[in-house]
Amino acid sequence: MEREKSKCVILVTSDIHGYIQPVDYRTREEIPSGLAKLATLIKEERTKCPNLLLIDNGDMLQGSPFAAYAAAHASGIHPCIEVMNRLRYDAAVPGNHEFNYGFETLKHAALASCFPWLSSNILSKESGEPVLGQPYLVKRVEDKLKVVILGATTHYIPHWEKASHIIGLQFRDSLEAVKAWVAYIREHEQPDLLIVSYHGGLERDLANGEATERLTGENQAYAMCTEVPGIDVLISGHQHRLIAEELNGVLVVQTGSNGQALGHLAIEFEHREDGWRIVSKAARLLKPEADTAADREVEALTGAMERKTQEWLDQPIGTTEGDLSVRDPFECRRAPHPFVQFIHQVQLESTGAEISAAALLSEESKGFGAVITVRDVLSAFVYPNTLTVLRLTGEDIRMALEQSAAYFELGADGKPCISEAYLQPKAQHYNYDMWSGIEYDINLSFPVGKRITKLSRSGEELRMTAEYSVVMNSYRAGGGGNFDMFRGKPVLFEGAEDMADLAVGYIRSKGRLTASEDRNWRLTW
Repeated sequence: MEREKSKCVILVTSDIHGYIQPVDYRTREEIPSGLAKLATLIKEERTKCPNLLLIDNGDMLQGSPFAAYAAAHASGIHPCIEVMNRLRYDAAVPGNHEFNYGFETLKHAALASCFPWLSSNILSKESGEPVLGQPYLVKRVEDKLKVVILGATTHYIPHWEKASHIIGLQFRDSLEAVKAWVAYIREHEQPDLLIVSYHGGLERDLANGEATERLTGENQAYAMCTEVPGIDVLISGHQHRLIAEELNGVLVVQTGSNGQALGHLAIEFEHREDGWRIVSKAARLLKPEADTAADREVEALTGAMERKTQEWLDQPIGTTEGDLSVRDPFECRRAPHPFVQFIHQVQLESTGAEISAAALLSEESKGFGAVITVRDVLSAFVYPNTLTVLRLTGEDIRMALEQSAAYFELGADGKPCISEAYLQPKAQHYNYDMWSGIEYDINLSFPVGKRITKLSRSGEELRMTAEYSVVMNSYRAGGGGNFDMFRGKPVLFEGAEDMADLAVGYIRSKGRLTASEDRNWRLTW
């Protein structure tokens, strides 16, 4: 007698970052990504499997000009939530960027959602209970299969986020939380399928288990797959990688960023004497093509806000004299550059600090042309970082410069190139800082950690025990990017405005920017 069979299909989005429309916000050209195009694929899959599950794995509400404009101007339901409601999401997990506009904003978005938010490791400091939604969700598929979805978020958020945005919250170690909740779910719910949706990435190479980054706890998906028994499917994110593989019997998926791909997980079951048992499972990524049409319903829901966003982006705010364009991001990072000097000027004038540390945050930024628009600024300042001024010693500064100097290595041709550690498992160009207010040399002929061969201020050697006020973005001030030497340092100033707003205000106040570059540092080898 043939055994009864059943099937569960799960569709996954992650790290959409407010990219709904398929548009390149720098050029206004159509691109094969964005949630509107993924919506077309989602609806196609629903025609094949009406009972599928649809899960978002975090970082939906921040990251695009559309999201920035909506955060400032939308009244009522956030347009991203409105789209998710219409697409009938079954659950969502908060990402780290969901906190960028404050916890109250996130709670408002969660309350407007027609689906639960799952969060097992973000807890109230006072009660120790989950503060956003529920730890897990139980779903019935085809009135047969019992499926449980457990949500978790990288607990590294306090290292990046403004303290005022996470008041009263504690972030339990994600791996510990998943271990405890999976054991609880297996004992008390006895699901046929257990899915962990974790807004965090893989800290090791899937093929050989070798560490691909410093094991700080930011990403723990590999450990979840290898150390936690009972997980059938692990949805990952945060790193913006494209993954559809199996690790230690666990199906693993990660869908890139900005709507690059839709995760598709198919699990087949067979009913036996002791209940439903998995007989096969497969993961793949569905990618929109250039000719994939954007879903009309999603376009209609967001069209008015999108038009207002485009009008806002095209506002001219100033002009330039000289060349402030960025033609090659790498060349911009290997020698002093007028555009980076502009960033320093904004940071120094906004805070009154003595020294500035700044990164070229976006590979997509082209700098400024003859006329500067809001679009140009948003393309350069892609994260809603505010400014922080720390009191640092000369030794702290030297250590930070050595950390940044590790960005480079010498290639086979003997010329500087980017260290593989800054390219894998994801590109981290934003973790290389350039400095103003000091003079320094980076010599690549020396080993990592001993490359700063000159360090002075106003022509005099920087004293290691002397103290200085240094401005940087809030992410870096919290130690983000492995800048551990900044953690716990005295804070002299914390700004409220994000860097993009400060830059717009600076340009408007000046009217005309003149290209200049402070030849205060050099790269040698």
